[in-house]
Amino acid sequence: MGDNSHEPRQRRLPQTYRVMIDLLVVWLALGGLILLGLGAALVRRSGARPTMGRRLAGAREVRVGELLDLSASDPLPRRAVRVVGRIRCAEPIVTGQGDRLVAFHRDVEVAGAAGGWRGIERVRETRSFELWDHDGSLLLDPALAAEPLVVLPHVWTGSVDQLDDSYQGALARVVAEQGRVERARATTRMLSVIDRLLVLARVTRDAAGEVALAPPRGGFIVSSLELDDAMRLLGGPRPRLLLAGSGALIASIALLAAAAILLVLELVPS
Repeated sequence: MGDNSHEPRQRRLPQTYRVMIDLLVVWLALGGLILLGLGAALVRRSGARPTMGRRLAGAREVRVGELLDLSASDPLPRRAVRVVGRIRCAEPIVTGQGDRLVAFHRDVEVAGAAGGWRGIERVRETRSFELWDHDGSLLLDPALAAEPLVVLPHVWTGSVDQLDDSYQGALARVVAEQGRVERARATTRMLSVIDRLLVLARVTRDAAGEVALAPPRGGFIVSSLELDDAMRLLGGPRPRLLLAGSGALIASIALLAAAAILLVLELVPS
C-alpha cells in the first residue's frame, strides 16, 4: 500500500520539472530579447558609434613610411591598420571663406514641434589626396570614407524661416507629407589640407605590385583628431545613455546564454 501510493508522484515530478525549466527558458529568452532591443535603442539615442570606435582604437598604428618600406616579398598586414599621415592635395575644395578642403559634408534637417528630424539636403564633396609623411605618400579617396567623418562638427540650429530660398521646394514637400515644420539644423563636417589624419585602411598591392590603401568593410574610417579625442567624440554626447545601453546589452547576453544552457541541459539525456 505504502509503495503504491508513491508511484504516481514519482512519475509526475520529472514532468513538473520539465515544464518549470521550459517556462524558465522562455522567460530568460524573452527578457534577454527585450534587454537586447532596449540596449540597442539606448546606444542609438546616445549618438555613440561604438563599432567605429572599437575598430579605430583596436587597429595597429603605422606610419606611411613603414608601409612603403615593405618589399615585394614582405607579407602585408592581414587586418586593417590605423595609418597616420598628413594631407597633400593639388586641387582642394576652396570655400567662400578661403578654407582649403579635401572633404565637405553637410546635412540640413528640419523637424516639427513633436521632433523627428527629416533631411532636406545632403552634400558630399571630396577630392582625392596623398596621405604623406617624410618617407613618402599613398593615394586616398575620401569619397570611400565611412560616415560620419570623425571630426569636430559645425552645427547650426534655428528656425526654418532662417533657411534661404533654395530650400523652399524641399520644405514644401516635407510640409505636404508630415505637416508643419518649425526647427532646422545644419551639420557640417570638413577635412582640411592642414589636418593630420588617422585612417583605418586595408593595405593592398596595386597592379604594379606597389603598396596601396583600400577601404575596409564599411569604408575608410577617417579622423582629424588624436585617438583619445576621437574616442570621446565617438562615445556620443550622452554618455549616460551609452552606459545604460551597454549594461542592457551585457545583461541581455547573460540572459540569452543562461536560456541556451538550460535548453541544452534539458535536451541532454540523463
